[in-house]
Amino acid sequence: MAMVVKNNMSAVNTLNTLNKNQSALSQSLQKVSSGMKINSAGDDASGMAISERMRVQVRSLDQDDKNTKNGAALLRTAEGAVQSTIEVLKTLKEKAINAANDTNTDGDRRLIQIEIDKMIDQIDENALTTYNGKYLVDGSRNGFVGGELPAAEGTQTSLTNMSLATDTDGLTPLVELKRRDGNDVGINPSDTITATWVRNGITYTGSISPIGNTLDVNAAIGIITAAHAGIYSTNELVGVDAYGRDVYTPDNQPGITIRANVPGVYGQIAGVSFCVTDSEGKMRNEVNAVLDAFKETVRAENPSPDNALVLQTGTRANQEIKVAFTDMRSVALGLQSQNGAGWDRNLAPLGPGIDVVGAGPKIQVTTREAANAAINVFESALIKATDEAVNIGAVQNRLKYTSNNLVVASENVQASESTIRDADMAKEMTAYTKNNVLTQAAQAMLAQANQNSSTVLSLLK
Repeated sequence: MAMVVKNNMSAVNTLNTLNKNQSALSQSLQKVSSGMKINSAGDDASGMAISERMRVQVRSLDQDDKNTKNGAALLRTAEGAVQSTIEVLKTLKEKAINAANDTNTDGDRRLIQIEIDKMIDQIDENALTTYNGKYLVDGSRNGFVGGELPAAEGTQTSLTNMSLATDTDGLTPLVELKRRDGNDVGINPSDTITATWVRNGITYTGSISPIGNTLDVNAAIGIITAAHAGIYSTNELVGVDAYGRDVYTPDNQPGITIRANVPGVYGQIAGVSFCVTDSEGKMRNEVNAVLDAFKETVRAENPSPDNALVLQTGTRANQEIKVAFTDMRSVALGLQSQNGAGWDRNLAPLGPGIDVVGAGPKIQVTTREAANAAINVFESALIKATDEAVNIGAVQNRLKYTSNNLVVASENVQASESTIRDADMAKEMTAYTKNNVLTQAAQAMLAQANQNSSTVLSLLK
């Protein structure tokens, strides 16, 4: 090899190697100090892009989990209001049963009525419960309510009796009525039938006496037909829901259904009670157990757009859970009139045989007849409130499962991102040690290469 001084190629080559070793050492130091094997796009361009998308997804999933937890807190607030209303309704039914007992005087019933009025006011207070300034169960957060098309004026109260034989129809004489099990109901021609019902906070009653041999189901229900409701069907169809869809009995077997004449809360029938007494005025309890079994199968609601709350629970747009709350005000539960007014005594007579036994505007227990009607009204309101509690509980369970799923998804995506981006510290320390040794060796060899040119001086002496 020629001896030259202008270009010391050994030193140049050694310097290049030193620079490479220092660059590798610098990268190793960065990976060891940060704990990541990808610190910039230059380390792994595609890997960095993939890991950044995964980081965005992890943060989105974590925010979704926060959303579900906030939603669960909102639902617990709504549940507390509904549970409080359920407790009030339990007490109200207890008071109505007390008022129906003739050991009470009219003065006693007036005192019970005062207590009932206050508790109904408490139900309205419960309905004004808020979360973060939002009212929940006052009817402002209900889902879409249309009702029967094409009018779509809201839903109509349907009350269905599923205790009578499946072949019962409107023309079946009352004295020939049979139970679901095929046995006779046991109504006698000399008996008296009385219907009591509540509409818009006012309690009405009407009677037919004696029943006779020809009075049929249509006539019995017709006591209230001309006024506020009538027979709707004698088959499995019981009404139309908020979306205009047909509603059927739970067992898909025929039943006798009474439906309110007017849709919406104003026209709702809060409760219907049929009572049969014999010629001596004694209660026919075994008969009443069958006839007084009309349960609400479609709830009356006013028409409304979809005002349900939306909980964003996904990483993409419109991945959400909708939560709608039913109106839990006393008006919607059928416990008082919508306009706050009671019975107008200046109105035309209601019809032959129909009397007002509770003038409203709140549900009355000031007479025995009104108290008996109130028992069914409070029972119906309890069913509505417990249905809403079930609805809230179901959404709470769904949010719990959603939260669990989001946590697992976040964990798995984070694990994938870790595989791409996190450094294997044992491997990186091995690389760091190697690069450190190589750098030091290159530095030593560069010093030796720089000394090689000095040997040329010996030729110049």
